[in-house]
Amino acid sequence: MSISKWVLLAALAAALCAPFCRPVAAQGFVDVLDTPAQMSPLAQHGLLVGVTRAGERLVAVGQRGHILYSDNGGERWQQASVPVSSDLVAVHFPSASQGWAVGHDGVVLHSSDGGVTWERQFDGRQVGPAMLRHYQPLAQRAPDDERLATLVGEAQRMTEEGADKPFLDVWFENERVGYIVGAFNLIFRTEDGGRTWTPWMEHTDNPSALNLYAIRPVGDELYIVGEQGLLLKLNHATGRFEARPTPYSGSFFGILGKPGVALVYGLRGNVYRSMDGGENWSQVQTGLPVSITAGTELADGRLALFSQAGHLLVSSDGGSSFQLQPQPAMAPVAGAQSAGAKGLVLVGTRGVRQLPVQ
Repeated sequence: MSISKWVLLAALAAALCAPFCRPVAAQGFVDVLDTPAQMSPLAQHGLLVGVTRAGERLVAVGQRGHILYSDNGGERWQQASVPVSSDLVAVHFPSASQGWAVGHDGVVLHSSDGGVTWERQFDGRQVGPAMLRHYQPLAQRAPDDERLATLVGEAQRMTEEGADKPFLDVWFENERVGYIVGAFNLIFRTEDGGRTWTPWMEHTDNPSALNLYAIRPVGDELYIVGEQGLLLKLNHATGRFEARPTPYSGSFFGILGKPGVALVYGLRGNVYRSMDGGENWSQVQTGLPVSITAGTELADGRLALFSQAGHLLVSSDGGSSFQLQPQPAMAPVAGAQSAGAKGLVLVGTRGVRQLPVQ
């Protein structure tokens, strides 16, 4: 299995911490799913992995359940109240008030106040049982369906193993309909704002159960990318995420674009572009040997990509080409979000920072 961008960045964070961090004495086990995130003035300087907009507010998520929000374009940050201390990797707000965050231990958090306070809606202890409730009746009605039988077996295994499977991305179409995706083809859908989550594994063309790293729309099309060059596109008529061939067999970490232009990016500086709804892809030269781990659209409509090392690439022609932009200092980037006239807000191994963009 290929490693995710979170693992790449966590390894970097550990390397940075090693000379300064000391081991602590062993203590009794406390489940991170039952332990609220600690409030810390240093939270904005720790490992943060995802950042998004909630209306005019910015919201960032990261290790140990840390969630931060800013109402002034990233100049000052406040820490949110979070009921878990699991590492969080992705966040999305379909509106200014309603948002969801996901991460390790299968955790799904919901906020109804723009990211100030959060509640746990779902976690890894519920994943296996939810799958069993969904797939056992389907398998009983279709005893010759090998895939349903396999999914029942997976549900039983996940129930026994407990909360160790991460969700790696979240996206909501509106305040009620949304998706969460993660390791080993984990995908759930909700139609009631996350009060209930329905397994959707049988809706994906992913027989090898490859990891799903990102889910995002481009125009009216909804894509999922993952390891080994996996690219899935939702067929709205059939309700299936259908596989689309790509010319690359390495992991894709993200999706970026605008109506008529889709970009996928991932390991070793690889970026591919489609102009026909994901049917055909051509490589975009980046000139970088390191992984592309984040992307966003700038306030003026240009597209920006960031590398694991912190390189900034900007396109003024809809992703046909990218130019490397000089920076006074670089740091690994896991997520990026436009802050309007104030440029960009970046998150990564060194926490959150602002970056002016020319």
